[in-house]
Amino acid sequence: MLVPLAGAVALAVLLGVAAFVVFTREHDCTAGKLPLRVVATPDIQPALSKIASNYNKAMHSIDSKCVEVTVAKEAAARTANALAAGKAEADFWVADSSLLMESLRDTPSGDLLPQVEGSIASSPVVLAAARSAASKLSGALEPSWVAMVSAANVANVDGPGRKVRVLALDPQKNSAGLAALLAAAGTAREAKQDQALVGALKELSGQLASDATALLASLTVKSGSRVPVGVASEQAIYAHNTRKPESPVVALYPKEGTLSLDYPVTILTKDPQVRKAAADFKQNLTGESAGKILRDAGFRGTDGKAGDALSEDKGFTPETPAALEPPDGPTVTRMVQTWTRLNLGTRLLTLLDVSGTMALPVPGTNMTRMQAINRIATEGLALFPAGSEMGLWSFSTHLDGQGKDWKELVSVGPLSESLDGTLRKEQMVRTFATLQAKATGDTGLNDTVKAAYTQLTKTFAEDKVNTLLILTDGAGNDDPDGGVGNAELLQFLKKTYNPKRPISILLIAFGPDAKQGKQGMEAMAKATGGEAYIAEDVLQVRDFFLRGMERRLCTPDCDG
Repeated sequence: MLVPLAGAVALAVLLGVAAFVVFTREHDCTAGKLPLRVVATPDIQPALSKIASNYNKAMHSIDSKCVEVTVAKEAAARTANALAAGKAEADFWVADSSLLMESLRDTPSGDLLPQVEGSIASSPVVLAAARSAASKLSGALEPSWVAMVSAANVANVDGPGRKVRVLALDPQKNSAGLAALLAAAGTAREAKQDQALVGALKELSGQLASDATALLASLTVKSGSRVPVGVASEQAIYAHNTRKPESPVVALYPKEGTLSLDYPVTILTKDPQVRKAAADFKQNLTGESAGKILRDAGFRGTDGKAGDALSEDKGFTPETPAALEPPDGPTVTRMVQTWTRLNLGTRLLTLLDVSGTMALPVPGTNMTRMQAINRIATEGLALFPAGSEMGLWSFSTHLDGQGKDWKELVSVGPLSESLDGTLRKEQMVRTFATLQAKATGDTGLNDTVKAAYTQLTKTFAEDKVNTLLILTDGAGNDDPDGGVGNAELLQFLKKTYNPKRPISILLIAFGPDAKQGKQGMEAMAKATGGEAYIAEDVLQVRDFFLRGMERRLCTPDCDG
């Protein structure tokens, strides 16, 4: 009996020694520690810190050094800017979206960004509403990107925007905001809703939330009769509900499908030892233990599968949502440029026709041409944010002394600026409402356009879209005392127009004589890359102004 017992003891000793040798070889810290500095976006940093803590306790060893992982949080855009400037201090980077990486890669310093090495989690970008208000959306807004665009369209005053207030995230600072912008733009264009998209983007640009935390918190605050609806990642909604269970938000999944944050991994270090550690930690992030921590924090796996955290009773749909085709790099870049251009400030000088024909009635209405044009001007003015710079001239003949066909009524400046105790915007509305046609006045259009275009050229604002808006009854130039002729004006505009400092003419005509002068008006506008429109109905002005905003995207090559 002693012989087998002795053999068993010997075998146990041998196995123990072997296990000890294996353990010490894989967990050899005799050479000290090997720091691995990880930087991650704030939403995933807490989960990564928990994973890193478990990883450190397991004593992963590289060349007799135990890897010690620390995880700091930093917005992805900030990390990318630091990397492009050669000032990144991390060894290992987890951003929140490959879309952001694509937009950054097309910048002058984009070639400095290293290649992404896969992703570790996902979170679809969805619509969001307070649980208490979600039922009110039935019949007012279906969960879709096109419906969101329609509700946010500043020119669609009779649309779902009467019942729904849309909130957005800044796509230049937030990856979920960028994904939402790309998803909305792609689906709106497929639905032939380009102008509605422009109106929506222009409206949303003035009411952006700083981050998902602020946006989601605002959804649960009662303010007015409209139901607030926003966009956020699914995980951000989970995090909000965890922090504030008393005011939960539910996820609404767009019927067209959506784009997801994919949390790409990039190894930044060039040190051979640290690169080995980074590769080992990256491998650990794909394991089941790490995956469970991520799913418990509200993330999905890279395959879109959800954990118990994203259950129906918590306001989510566990099934993997339909996915839109991710846009390529050039598309992302173009959309970012579109957003930037649309959100350039506005500097606009309006020329308002007050010639004698403006006192004539408009057939089929109870308005004179002057009243109709004033209504058009007021409608258009309402589309511009308070930070816009605007001014107003009237024009006829001999309006401000002999030989001067124009008169400055409101100087060009910010609408929010006070002029003698009255905001410029209020002063312009008041001026439009009180202007009368000059009974004996003709239409000194050409002289006025030349003077106004000259002034805008001298005072050109680099950070704004500079526009000369002409509101007239469409009779064209009618100046019996001579002045600038049509051919002379066109020659002046073509010579003065500078595509590097573009000032476009937007001309809107209203009245029975408008079609007669259409050819001349179009020639004047197109000489500056602008456009001329004839309004058959006053409410068409919303569409005209949106078309004018659309031209910001192609200037100076809109007709090339």
